[in-house]
Amino acid sequence: MTFDELNLNKSLLNALDDLGYTTPTTIQQKVFSVVMSGKDVYGIAQTGTGKTLAYLLPCLRQFQFSKEKIPQLVIIVPTRELVVQVVESAKKLTKYMNLLVVGVYGGVNLKPQVAEVSNGVDILVATPGRLVDLLASGVVKPKAIKKFVIDEADEMLNLGFRAQLKLILDTLPVKRQNLLFSATITDEVEELMQTYFNHPVKVEATPAGTPLENIYQMAYDVPNFNTKVNLLELLLGHDPDMVKVLVFVATKHLADLVYEQLGREFGEQLGVIHSNKAQTQRFEAVNRFESGECRVLIATDIIARGLDVVEVSHVINFDMPEHPETYIHRIGRTGRVDKKGIAISFITENEKEQQEAIENLMQQPIPVRPLPKHLEISDELISEEIPRSYLKIPEVKIIKSETFGGAFHVKSEKNQKVNVRRNHAEEMMKKYGKPIRKSRKK
Repeated sequence: MTFDELNLNKSLLNALDDLGYTTPTTIQQKVFSVVMSGKDVYGIAQTGTGKTLAYLLPCLRQFQFSKEKIPQLVIIVPTRELVVQVVESAKKLTKYMNLLVVGVYGGVNLKPQVAEVSNGVDILVATPGRLVDLLASGVVKPKAIKKFVIDEADEMLNLGFRAQLKLILDTLPVKRQNLLFSATITDEVEELMQTYFNHPVKVEATPAGTPLENIYQMAYDVPNFNTKVNLLELLLGHDPDMVKVLVFVATKHLADLVYEQLGREFGEQLGVIHSNKAQTQRFEAVNRFESGECRVLIATDIIARGLDVVEVSHVINFDMPEHPETYIHRIGRTGRVDKKGIAISFITENEKEQQEAIENLMQQPIPVRPLPKHLEISDELISEEIPRSYLKIPEVKIIKSETFGGAFHVKSEKNQKVNVRRNHAEEMMKKYGKPIRKSRKK
């Protein structure tokens, strides 16, 4: 099937032609007719299979022109980077349509975004927290919203946006179409749909957890962090096919540490991105990586869902993720659409449990390769790897003596005095033989 065979208007077909898109992906083909029917939908498809166009195309096809420039279509996504990319995709598809697309996200000044939304918006793309701000302040008027899209729903809940999601859903008009897209459907996502969706239709392109067929996976058993750095440096230095490499690490601190150690050898070829970086730095790092100016981008999972960079040659799991589903999202950054990709994992003994969970989810093992002969094995451990020893507090035993009476005991004789009311006149008579009277002053 081609896009010409879908019920698309001339404006959308011309935009797709400009983008060079001729054939819809599986999820795009399956979702289109269901969304057009007006039913609520939840789509399950792996990262890199075209979920963004899957919901944008039918929503734009049904868009009704209005003189009142308030949002009819609202899309919420988990990260700022994904806001930018969805806005970019929407603007490319509406090239021949007179629609205003605006993206808003937190971490930056609210006022410029308020001004932009106030000037008019047809399609609003937002992170949950910033959308709550705009709804609470009355800047975004929900009365005209006809379609509401939740993209990467499971990641949104993992990031702690549950309360914001419920606030948004409670604020929106009751009569609306809900669309939810994700690579995995968790119990929390199921509960959300049961509460707020109206008999949603399930559209599944591939079973959740199935690895992409065009991604070759392999792993190395590595003893520690410093050996991982040595291995990464060796691979980058000797493999000419590693032209655009995305490296995932567990924490912000480790991301900076890897960046610092590799910087001695690769310098300007490196970029790093995580939530502690300023928004401008994050966008700059992604842009440099996308343009090819930066060869290696070191990242935390903040962008495992939100980065849509073409032609990523390799994904390297420097650290294994805590959740097995995250592994699928990470490796999905390469081998996108019909491209081939390679995913390499560095696995320590402490990460074997995560490896097992990932293999159970995929229902296949990750092939383990022997370490390169020229790899330098380090014995030095970083602070996070050094086992912590805790001093055991000795139990203090109290030896009771035979005379020990506990908290309640009989008072000694000198402490057994009883307070009595004193008669001062009587005491003076006894002491001086006569009463002592105060003389009145003249």
